[in-house]
Amino acid sequence: MSDALLPLTGVRVLDVATVIAAPFCATILGEFGAEVIKVEMPGQGDSLRRYGTMSDAGATYSWLNDGRNKKSITLDLRKEKGKEIIRRLVADCDIMVENFRPGTLERWDLGYEALKQIKKELILVRVTAYGQDGPYKDRPGFARLAHGFSGLSHLTGERDGPPLVPGSVAFADYLAGLYAALGALLSYTARTRYGIGQSVDVSLYEGVFRFLDEMAPAYSASGHIQERMGMEASNIVPHNHYRAQDGKWVALACTIDKMFERLAMVMGQPELLRPDRFRTMAQRLAGRDEVNRIVGDWVASMPRDEVIQLCLDGEVPAGPIYDVADIFKDEHYKARKTLLEVEDPRLGKLTVPNVFPRLSETPGRFSWLGPDLGQHNLEIYRDRLGFTEEEIEQLKNEGVI
Repeated sequence: MSDALLPLTGVRVLDVATVIAAPFCATILGEFGAEVIKVEMPGQGDSLRRYGTMSDAGATYSWLNDGRNKKSITLDLRKEKGKEIIRRLVADCDIMVENFRPGTLERWDLGYEALKQIKKELILVRVTAYGQDGPYKDRPGFARLAHGFSGLSHLTGERDGPPLVPGSVAFADYLAGLYAALGALLSYTARTRYGIGQSVDVSLYEGVFRFLDEMAPAYSASGHIQERMGMEASNIVPHNHYRAQDGKWVALACTIDKMFERLAMVMGQPELLRPDRFRTMAQRLAGRDEVNRIVGDWVASMPRDEVIQLCLDGEVPAGPIYDVADIFKDEHYKARKTLLEVEDPRLGKLTVPNVFPRLSETPGRFSWLGPDLGQHNLEIYRDRLGFTEEEIEQLKNEGVI
């Protein structure tokens, strides 16, 4: 497939952000054809290079995965010459992504109002812990804080246990990055139609909050505060994880009465469907503990794969609880190419998550893993901006790049 068929071919993105949330926005855009120039501090680079498990390439697997398809240059935005260079880069870019504390770019005379004087149709994507305004805007924040502030941690864990984090401690970061990419694409569409640029304001907590089902309207209407329920769902029974005979776990979801009717027949217990038993969801909610005991005993009577096959044969939604080793062995993951094996000159073969979502006519692509620090300095500074090699060496000596 040629680059001409990538949906964002010709779009240039300036990524001056660090770690995960905002840079993940640029990663998504880069997967679908945008040229992403990753700006990093000279000598140290993005913190993500040191966050996670270190690889033999001198950077973490987190960096190698999330820095994919980007061109790395070094530049200190705090220095006057660095500001001059970033302005030249802005003039040649469509989208800029940043995650400094609110007001930081403004103090450097690189805020949105200043940048749009350079390029009026610029799209500036800004990702912060609490957003660009409000009484908490100056607070520092990370995904763990966003999980708590959004209400997610309160809902995560067992009834009588402490609030927990979701399986990925960076969940809020990735979700914010996804919303930032959506904002960038919506803004780019608006620019195409109306010729205007704009800023996109994304906080870490609001994306998570938006994903929490009916929590807000239910509280607004009745004052109901949903509590932690472990593996269960507040309004559905059975909707749980059950341990099979071999110690492996099964996820089972009977979201409507018809699904439970099928499950009762699969379990060989049609008496559960009597009018005085568990025919309706209301009855199952009232008898939650007994229903879970019955289903749990049945699942525990045989190995996981046998349980799942019986459920699938009976059209009952059920599936395995996988660890990553299970994922690497699964035939569906292989058939869908959800895992992508790539070749890297530093590491050889490495498997990473494939590009998503899947587009039928203009799909995204993987080009390379996260680059070495400053790997593309010459390409951008010499070939793009016209600096001589002597000037580049001088900027390096001054600590600008």
